[in-house]
Amino acid sequence: MKLECSIEKIKNAVAQVEKITGKNLTLPILSSILLIASQKSLKLRSTNLSLGIEIEIPAKIEKEGTLAISGSVLNAIFSNVSQNENVQLENKDDNLLIKTKKTQIKLKSQPHEDFPTIPIVDGTSFEIESKKLVDGIKSVYYSSSVSDIKPEISSVFMYTNNENLVFVATDSFRLAEKKIKTKGVPEISGILIPYKNISEILKIFGEIQDSIKVCFNKNQISFSSDNIYLTSRVIDGIFPDYRQIIPKDSTTEIVVLKQDLLNALRISNIFSDKFNQVNLKILPKEKIFELSSINNDIGENKTYLDAVINGENIELGFNYKYFLDCFQSITTDSVSIKMAGNGKPIVVSPVSDSLFTYLIMPMNK
Repeated sequence: MKLECSIEKIKNAVAQVEKITGKNLTLPILSSILLIASQKSLKLRSTNLSLGIEIEIPAKIEKEGTLAISGSVLNAIFSNVSQNENVQLENKDDNLLIKTKKTQIKLKSQPHEDFPTIPIVDGTSFEIESKKLVDGIKSVYYSSSVSDIKPEISSVFMYTNNENLVFVATDSFRLAEKKIKTKGVPEISGILIPYKNISEILKIFGEIQDSIKVCFNKNQISFSSDNIYLTSRVIDGIFPDYRQIIPKDSTTEIVVLKQDLLNALRISNIFSDKFNQVNLKILPKEKIFELSSINNDIGENKTYLDAVINGENIELGFNYKYFLDCFQSITTDSVSIKMAGNGKPIVVSPVSDSLFTYLIMPMNK
């Protein structure tokens, strides 16, 4: 292998690919990046067996070849190279020689024959704007369970409903649903993308402006743009029928400014107990919307908010952290909060926006 390419392009590619290298003691090859020089490009691959990625960058190939190099070492080198010029890479005696005008480095390689293949996903496919895909996942993924005990809820669930691509996540204490209006997406009964793979998917495609091709089958899903190809395993399981727990009617409804509610929750957080409990009291006739919290070691707090209130009196407790999390998915100035009685979920949504719905299960007082 012998080639020349842009330092800036390989620097960015190594930084992205290295994030997906594995830390598997029984398979040390997973900690490496596979470099493949062929035709007019250099391909960089990595995998942790759950996720796999390949990034292709243009290069002047003098001699084709394949080499596996430690991902962390390669990333450490290129993250500290500031020259905006070309770099030469050459395989010599199973070592990688890296040459720039001011630097000469020799790195030991690993047996590339041991590197696992990255699957080419064959199945149903569609294209979607990168921004829409990222927005859909980002709006819900924080509600996933972080435990693998129930893998079907340690995931982001994706399916189609009419002209919407729907993203859902839950940890059984709260649930987030985001609908993205799309056209040309085939019917999807349900795909479960593992939670632990979500952050890397968001990082890699978060800056991309173009459309992404999505291809999936019962075992794998892939996301690809012009020069990036990423695959993830999918979870074999059944997501809960969450629509049954969304209340169809409400007995109490509040409309409040998002910033006012956010400030009140942050103050209540200071005085919340070890369970993060904040109490909510609604008295529509008295026009009272009260948030309160008590901590035996610190003190107590009551905050009253201006709001439009309709319906019946209600008092309940909830985990303030669950409430705070959903604000990242709400872009409107006002928030609607609906309740169907004690013991029933709190339903939070942006005012005049039916595409995002968030449920919080109340706590026992």
